[in-house]
Amino acid sequence: MTSTVIDAEGLVLGRLASTVAKRLLAGETIEILNAQGIVVSGNYTALVKEWKEFIKVGGFGKGPTHNRKPDAIVRRSVRGMLPYRIPKGGAAYKRLTVHIGVPEELASAEKTTLPECSSSKLNHRYVTVGDLAEEIGWNRKGVD
Repeated sequence: MTSTVIDAEGLVLGRLASTVAKRLLAGETIEILNAQGIVVSGNYTALVKEWKEFIKVGGFGKGPTHNRKPDAIVRRSVRGMLPYRIPKGGAAYKRLTVHIGVPEELASAEKTTLPECSSSKLNHRYVTVGDLAEEIGWNRKGVD
């Protein structure tokens, strides 16, 4: 089965997540590339402060655990827009793959983008998921 490969560099996280969730529920298999380049709209310092407070909830051995990697943040955002607790939503969620950067096996694949999710419509501040992930504790070493 062929999967749709989406280059997500410069796309807005919420718009991307809702569009991808609809397509997953329709039966598509989707692979998202460049997760670290997806943007979240808002003030940089306010977003970092909000995410750092979110990370503090729970604790070692107690849960809930919070992901700090950009691909896991994007995957979790899409999961929030799926009815993942019912079989249809769970199957849709399993058809999603998110990558940091572009893996070698997908370098030559035909990539699409979603113009309706473009950050060019944003006329205010934003931060990339990669920068946000670094601020909350992701170690980028070995990725670039």
